[in-house]
Amino acid sequence: MAKQISMGFDPRGIILPITSILPLKQIKASLKASRKYEQVLSSVLEVGIIEPLIVFPQDGKSAIYYLLLDGHVRLEVLKQIGQTHARCLIATDDETYTYNKRVNQMAPIQEHVMILKAIKGGVSEERIAKVLNVDVASIRQKRDLLDGICKEVAEILKTKHMSPKAFFFLKKMNPMRQIEVAELLVTANNFSVPYIKALLAATHPEMLVDPEKYNTVEGLTPEQVAKMQKEMEVLQRDLKIVEESHGDEVLNLVLARGYLAKLFGNASVVRYLAQHYADILRELQAVCEAASLEN
Repeated sequence: MAKQISMGFDPRGIILPITSILPLKQIKASLKASRKYEQVLSSVLEVGIIEPLIVFPQDGKSAIYYLLLDGHVRLEVLKQIGQTHARCLIATDDETYTYNKRVNQMAPIQEHVMILKAIKGGVSEERIAKVLNVDVASIRQKRDLLDGICKEVAEILKTKHMSPKAFFFLKKMNPMRQIEVAELLVTANNFSVPYIKALLAATHPEMLVDPEKYNTVEGLTPEQVAKMQKEMEVLQRDLKIVEESHGDEVLNLVLARGYLAKLFGNASVVRYLAQHYADILRELQAVCEAASLEN
């Protein structure tokens, strides 16, 4: 039977006086002047504290004071706006890591979906911008992020962290080319704007939404663009070949490593290899002892 994992905090929460919360660090003046601090301040003023502070009681359950494990910026904001109490979660141990680091930052498409959901729920773009302390134009840009992007590409890139500007260049391509480029981005694990611009430059005019407008690339001659297109076609074919064979090759490696591990369980075999093929034995043992096939 699997061992049950205990929760890291009491989910019921508690309202504590701010004077009973002991921060473990001081907020620097440079942080209070940062955009991040301004966004937290704006959010708290508009909608209050969404994410409770994480605290740990001193001297048991009947504690008067609590160590602040996570939420130092939020606590500072509450003090600044004159709040006397804060909603908190009680941690079951005093491990002082930042909980937010355990949550990945939202990808642009995820942020786009949340903004659309908020607008559909009746929240105005102005209110969202005020909560996030950004310009309304930025919210509208994120709202329209996927206009001109096909559903297949949105699905491929939904969890990928890339600049919203990257989608601007994707929109210049037709749906089939968008899918090709999205797959190339994932395969290469490169979602940078310069790389996407290079893929756009290597795109045939018939695969562009407006060929006459985007058939020239600044700084490149038509001959250079044609060469890039040809090289990109070769690269795409090579990537497809690698993708098709990758699964079988990994399976073969797993089977081979399992066979070697079983073989090295025989003391006579290991002794013979050590006497006659010591170099080969070391290499094979390194393969078996690797934590994963990527090592």
